[in-house]
Amino acid sequence: MTALAQLAAAPGTVLAVEDLSMFGRDPWWLVVVKAVFCFAFLLLTVLFAIVWERKVVAWMQLRIGPNRHGPWGMLQSLADGAKLMFKEDIIVKRADKVVYVLAPIIAAVPAFMAIAVIPFGPAGNEVSIFGHRTTMQLTDLPIAMLYILAVASVGIYGIVLAGWSSGSTYPLLGGLRSCAQMISYEIAMGAAFASVFLYSGSMSTSAIVEAQADRWFIILLPVSFIIYIVTMVGETNRAPFDMPESEGDLVGGFNTEYSSIKFAMFMLAEYINMVTVSAVAATLFLGGWRAPWPISTFWEGANHGWWPLLWFVVKVQLLLFFFIWLRGTLPRVRYDQLMKLGWKVLIPVSVVWLMVVATVRALRNENYGFQSIVLYVLGAVIAILLLSFVVDIFRDRKEKAAAASAPEPPAFDPMAGGFPVPPLPGQELPPVPRRRPRRDRELIVSGGGNTVSDGTESDGKEADSV
Repeated sequence: MTALAQLAAAPGTVLAVEDLSMFGRDPWWLVVVKAVFCFAFLLLTVLFAIVWERKVVAWMQLRIGPNRHGPWGMLQSLADGAKLMFKEDIIVKRADKVVYVLAPIIAAVPAFMAIAVIPFGPAGNEVSIFGHRTTMQLTDLPIAMLYILAVASVGIYGIVLAGWSSGSTYPLLGGLRSCAQMISYEIAMGAAFASVFLYSGSMSTSAIVEAQADRWFIILLPVSFIIYIVTMVGETNRAPFDMPESEGDLVGGFNTEYSSIKFAMFMLAEYINMVTVSAVAATLFLGGWRAPWPISTFWEGANHGWWPLLWFVVKVQLLLFFFIWLRGTLPRVRYDQLMKLGWKVLIPVSVVWLMVVATVRALRNENYGFQSIVLYVLGAVIAILLLSFVVDIFRDRKEKAAAASAPEPPAFDPMAGGFPVPPLPGQELPPVPRRRPRRDRELIVSGGGNTVSDGTESDGKEADSV
């Protein structure tokens, strides 16, 4: 069944019930325990993700990878963190010292904050911690997804300020690239979120997971899932979209002038952002803490107790493997390709898909049948395609008429300004002087027959000039 059929066949009037009364009732010490758990979960996941990335990429490239520190090299990232803490901390002379020191903190702290509203288990199924019943979520908000978007936007300030405060050209370019990349890809990400909001009827993360009791949103909203997967890679500045750290043209990007623990905080923020966006993807599209379909059908206790935490961690690790797989497979794109994908592909597709989802939801709320919805949507799509076809025909005619009436462009002179200039697209260099055209050249084969050229005979001796 297609995505449109899934949207139309699913219940159109049943929305998630937003009940947040179970939050805010924990004692202060239990809130601290849950906050420490979220902090420890992120740190341990990052330590594992770094080793796992190095192992997987080494396996893809037929290398060994880390295998010295700890069993199977599992303590390699911990050893790297300890090493960075004891390295010399250098502050460049031209840096704005206050902003230079605050930038890594601004980048790292918001990365930890988004996990506060991610549900690790069902809100209605409380677990026992030190004798107290509590939910497997630190807190929830009626606008939890907007909170996540706001926190992610604040984290970009750390990268931009790091590039500006370093007092160097290449870090500044890396910071500006990160800012432009965030603006380009967060628009499409917000449109992908809006499709989920329309279908779940809530911005609360726990309510969105509850709305996926029958079927996950990856089945109902596949286009939104694909758009979010692409945008989350761009948001985290990961390959193939790691333009702010492009070593080929920026040396090291925004963190070029950083060392020791401040450099480690930037790396920590990057990997924590990877975990956060993976957790958001699992929450919005993969059922969150819910067990996969085959398990949930024959095991009633799969979504109770501490088991939801296991399903959630498995989904997050699979998405982290997707990050690693991209880095070991795809080369880095050019900056113009990155911007073209964000502005000319992702944003238009996300807006059109959002309009389709909103139309289907509105028609389902008015109790229209599936056949009527398909006819309305297909009719609108055909009308738009015909209109664009007519516009393209008239535009091509105007372009051809303008090209025919345009005067012949002057010949390109590479030395017009006094120094050599490469040709622009559509311009051609003049023929090189004292060089025969390609069609007049002969292939001279050593020792072969018929090789008389430039006054020499076939046996290599100089021809008689008399």
